[in-house]
Parts: sequence; C-alpha cells; structure tokens
Amino acid sequence: MAASAQLLLFPSIAADELATEQALVAYLAALGAGTVPSLSFAERALLKKAADPESPIIKNLRRAIRDGEDPLGDAFARLRNPVERRPLGATYTPLPIVDEMVAWAATHAFPDRVVDPGTGSARFLLAAGRAFPQAQLVGLEIDPLAALTARANLAAAGFAGRSRILLGDYRTEVLERISGKTLFIGNPPYVRHHLIAPEWKEWLVTQAKARRYAASQLAGLHVHFFLATLAHAHDGDYGALITAAEWLDVNYGKLVRELFLNELGGEGIVVVEPTARPFPDAATTAAITTFEIGNQPSSIRLSRAPGVEDIGRGLQNGMLVRRERLAAERRWSPLLRMARPIPEGYVELGELCRVHRGAVTGSNKVWIAGPHSADLPKSVLYASITKARELFNAGSVLADTQRLRRVIDLPEELDELPDSERGRVDQFLKWARTMGADKGYVATHRRAWWSVGLRQPPPIMATYMARRPPAFVENRAAARYINIAHGIYPREPMNPVQIASLASYLMVASKTAEGRTYAGGLMKFEPREMERILVPRPELLAAEGAK
Repeated sequence: MAASAQLLLFPSIAADELATEQALVAYLAALGAGTVPSLSFAERALLKKAADPESPIIKNLRRAIRDGEDPLGDAFARLRNPVERRPLGATYTPLPIVDEMVAWAATHAFPDRVVDPGTGSARFLLAAGRAFPQAQLVGLEIDPLAALTARANLAAAGFAGRSRILLGDYRTEVLERISGKTLFIGNPPYVRHHLIAPEWKEWLVTQAKARRYAASQLAGLHVHFFLATLAHAHDGDYGALITAAEWLDVNYGKLVRELFLNELGGEGIVVVEPTARPFPDAATTAAITTFEIGNQPSSIRLSRAPGVEDIGRGLQNGMLVRRERLAAERRWSPLLRMARPIPEGYVELGELCRVHRGAVTGSNKVWIAGPHSADLPKSVLYASITKARELFNAGSVLADTQRLRRVIDLPEELDELPDSERGRVDQFLKWARTMGADKGYVATHRRAWWSVGLRQPPPIMATYMARRPPAFVENRAAARYINIAHGIYPREPMNPVQIASLASYLMVASKTAEGRTYAGGLMKFEPREMERILVPRPELLAAEGAK
C-alpha cells in the first residue's frame, strides 16, 4: 500500500500522539476482534477500550480490508520495528506473494480447513477465506497483539464465523482432526538458533528422533515448523510454506530436505530472489515449498523467481528433477540454478576458473605477523589479504602489498629451512606452543600444526561475505590470502587482457548473482556459488578488453 493511502486510511495512527499500541487495539476492538472464537486471557487483557465502530476511519479500514488490503498489519509493522519483531521472527509476507501461494493451492485442491502456522495479521487466512468460501480458517500466533490484529482483520472481512485464532505455540498446540483436507499455508517465523530456548532445541531433537531423523540444535525456527507441520497433518493434506532458503544447503537443513523427500511429500520448490522482496524487513533469499502429505512424486518441480510476477509461473512450471537426484545431493541450490537459461556466448565461471577459499590460520594472533614474529626470516612471511576491506579499498587492481600484513607460513618439513633460519623458527614455535597454537581444532587437523598452507597467489581475489556485493580485484601484486577471501584460478591460461576483463565483468555481474542472502542483508558466496556466476566466454572477454 502506498504511503499516502496509509495516511488516508489511518489518519489517527499516523499522528504522533496516537501512534501507540493502545490506539491500534481500540481500532481492533471496534472492528470486531473480540468476536472471533478462542479469545485468550492475554488478548482479553488488551481489549479495554474500543473506538467508535461507526467512525469514518473504522468504515475506511473495513472497506480496505474487504478490498484485500492489510492496513492493520501495516500499522502493526510500523509500531513494532524490525528489531523489536526479530525475536519472534515476525516478518509479514507481501500481499502479491500471498495471493500467488493461495492461487497455487486453489489449483491443487479445495480444502475444508486452512491452517496458518504463524498467522501474524492473518494475510494468508484472509486470502484463503476469499478463495475458499467454505473452508474453516485457523491461525496460530504467539504474540497477543498480532493475534488481535488477525482477529480484527478476519472479523472485518466477514470471516469471524468460520475462523479461530489460537494464542499458542504451533509446535505444541493440538489441532482437532477433521475428515476433509487441510491446507497448511503461511510464513513460519524466521528465528536464528541462538534466540531459541534450549528446551525447544531439545524438542526438535526428540521429535525428529521419534521419526528416525537426526536434527541439529543449530536449526532455525522454520525447521521446527516443518517438523511440527508433519505432526499436525494427515495423508492428503497439502501446503505451501515460504521460508528463508538456507535450508536448501546448510547442514542443519538436512532434516527439512529429508522430510521433503519422504513423509512431507514435497512436490516443488520456488526460490524467490531478494529482488522480489519476499520479506520486506530483510533482504533474504526465500523458498516457497509445496507438498502433499504421503505423496511420492517421481520428480520434483524446481524453479526460480527473480520477481513477484515470476512466482505464479514458478509454482506451476519449472524444471523437473528426479527424486533420486535430490536424494543424492547434499546441497540443492545448484540444482535450482540449473533452472535458468544461459545466454549464448556465456558460461558459468566454474567452467573457466576454480574458486578456492583462503587458508584458515586457526589463530590469527599467532600466524599474522607482528612484534612476536620480528625475528623470523622474511622467507616465511607472505604479504596477504587478511581483511575484506583491504580488497574493497583496493579498487579494481591490487598493485602493491605495502599496506598488507604478513602471514607466517612455514613449510611442513622444517628441515627444508637453511640452518641460518632454523634456529629463529624453532624459537618462534616454542613461543607459539605457549600460546596454544598447536592445540586448536585447525592445528590438530593439519599435516603439520605449524604450516598454515597459504595458496599460491591467484590472478583475481574476491570477498565473499559482506552486506554488499563482493569485490573482485586483479591481484597484480601477487598477494596471498586467508579465509576472508576467495581466490579465482583459471583452469586454462588467460592473458592479462582476459583477466582484467573477467574481473571487471564479475564486479558488475555479482550485484545480481545468486549468492545466499541472510536476514539483515548479509550476502555470502561459497566457492561453488561463485563458480555459478554467468560470465562471457574467453573470446568475448578478449574482445571486450580490446575496446
């Protein structure tokens, strides 16, 4: 909704003196929030005073809600900023995406009941109520104010008689069994594992184990909701859930991948790019997962949606991938990236180059040179990129190493050192042991704990994790790098013109490339993800460089 429309519909809320939760609750009460069944004690405690139900603003609100808008949810989101909503994972899905997901459900079956696991302001229930006029509407919500907002929306839309809002946790609430089909649809809350209480982490492990799956306590809350959905559902029930897309690849997402291929009955996945703004409060790659409990299709439909207008097509069409192929893959994003056309004259970067992450030191305070290493010979000190900002500051070319720190990289066979250097190295290693440099995980998993193992200088270096697209820098200074950067190494020799053109092209292409974007806009490119950036073939790179 445009800002001007929000001000028109919500003149009182827009005024500073009335922009409070108490003012919002008064409007919710006037719209009939208390008429939706299963009102909790916590919600009753909020409903102390109602606005005039015949006032112009209430009439405008009711009209907007019946027209498919969500002024109440918009007001809630303004009153509670993203930081305040983050602990509960409350991020509201844009209405066009909601409509596309409900439209998909309508092509699949007409449900007898619709369940939204984390209903928020009831956007999914409202759209489903319009699409399925006979279905019962059930929303679960943990925030009393959000639950009241959902109730008011449903009442204003005329759905109070067939709606229930339950104030409680989706994981433990009991849903009565019905004889018909249930549609599970919504946006499970996105909460990172460090904000999840230990007892809930134990719940995940225990519930997964009961179904003979392993679960990681590092899983985000959306993983919990996938498992809870399976517990609530029965054969023939179906659904569409939009979540962060990271479960496609990360280790703790293995549980969701296994559920998808088995009891959950996964049918399709649409990856929604951050450019489509699937979550307005966070520049995050999203995945819409569709499923039918107990179904075992021979092929899964995979697609990508760069914009909202692509979501509907993605839900109905896409590349069919054999179930066995998905089962054999540890990460699914590469398969989803195959669902895109490659323009003539272009290839994936991985066809031209290998991308390697830099070496992990295990202890920067020991292995990055400083006063403690003043006596070491220069032959074991290597000018290296040790901070991402060194690449960002370099511009397009790293021409010299004067401002770079040195990394200590000793050979695995110390006997290779000249006698004139061995004594100084032995003294340094004696000190390094006192610092515990030989005890850490990285050190104990090296062939020799004292050898960092820096890679050879790559022609191009790239940052891979920041709140901005990566930087690609020509490495004319032959610097090394540690694990804050990636090195790009041509599989076949490339001349300086091609190297320069490739680095320049990558700098532009990476702004729309397919790295992983996390909440808060953190963008990350693993080596294999970077290798999937589309780039011109070498002959085109040479032609571009010659201009």
